Amino acid sequence: MKKAALGLAAALTLALAGGAGAQGYPTKPITMIVPFAAGGPTDIIARMVSENMSKTLGQQIVIENVAGAGGTTGITRALTAAPDGYTIAMGHLGTFSAAPATYPNLKYDPIDGLQAIGLAGGTPILIVARKNLDATDLKGFVAAVKASPDKFNEAHAGVGSVSWTTCTLLKGQLGVPKLNSVAYRGTGPALNDLVSGQIDFMCDQIVSVAEQVKAGTIKAYAIASAERSPALPDVPTTKEAGLPEYQIEAWNGIVAPKGTPKEAVDKLVAALDKALNDENTKKRLMDLGTVIPTAAERTPEGFAALIKRDAEKLSPALKAAPK
Repeated sequence: MKKAALGLAAALTLALAGGAGAQGYPTKPITMIVPFAAGGPTDIIARMVSENMSKTLGQQIVIENVAGAGGTTGITRALTAAPDGYTIAMGHLGTFSAAPATYPNLKYDPIDGLQAIGLAGGTPILIVARKNLDATDLKGFVAAVKASPDKFNEAHAGVGSVSWTTCTLLKGQLGVPKLNSVAYRGTGPALNDLVSGQIDFMCDQIVSVAEQVKAGTIKAYAIASAERSPALPDVPTTKEAGLPEYQIEAWNGIVAPKGTPKEAVDKLVAALDKALNDENTKKRLMDLGTVIPTAAERTPEGFAALIKRDAEKLSPALKAAPK
């Protein structure tokens, strides 16, 4: 009887182990590191997309905000985590394409040292200012900045962030590369100071500033895209507003550590694809001005190619910029 009982126990243990193995990835919550403070554009997109992805995966994706060093602190943590599919990250133009030219001692390789999951959304860039700034349009703003650059303060989310990267390009084109800038630990805190009037202007993704522009708490001079955004139809393009050479779009995408198992990668890719095809999720993203990527753009291969392309495009200007 004793041997029979032991045999039954062993068989039950094997059956349970087999059941657990058959269940497959994921068997526990997944951490998505957002390398900026809560409330910024990357955080907003991450929460919208991960909410739908969690339903598909059957496990909660938990957002962890790890701010610092223009987003590279959080991405470093994510890419040096165990490659088991349970730590992923939502990064952007700054943390992947701009970072190599900005941080000589970067601890990760965004070209060959990660597993791309997919592009989550394109985000047009706006030039915005405190609501009581004297300049009423982009031409007036440009003239004032060129005339007295020492009188203006620019806010950004840290060297290497999208806000820093895009305004660095703008300042270079305007011939005022050393204009005073103030670094924050994320776009959220920077935007708060812009709303309160402590900072004069910033360049950032439409996702983070659209609601404030609509509410009239800040003013938008122009959007740096070829066409106006349905989310802010009254905001002119930079071409319409008199600065056609300033054209740039940011983006947000999901990555995992290099070596993440194919099963996990495939399921994360499929979950992201399903989220971006979900009508409710799409509407929420598009209401904020996000451009939904095409099926080809959101694949791991498409996203990896985008990271490399923009890194090559941004590198000369960012290496020359004062830090």
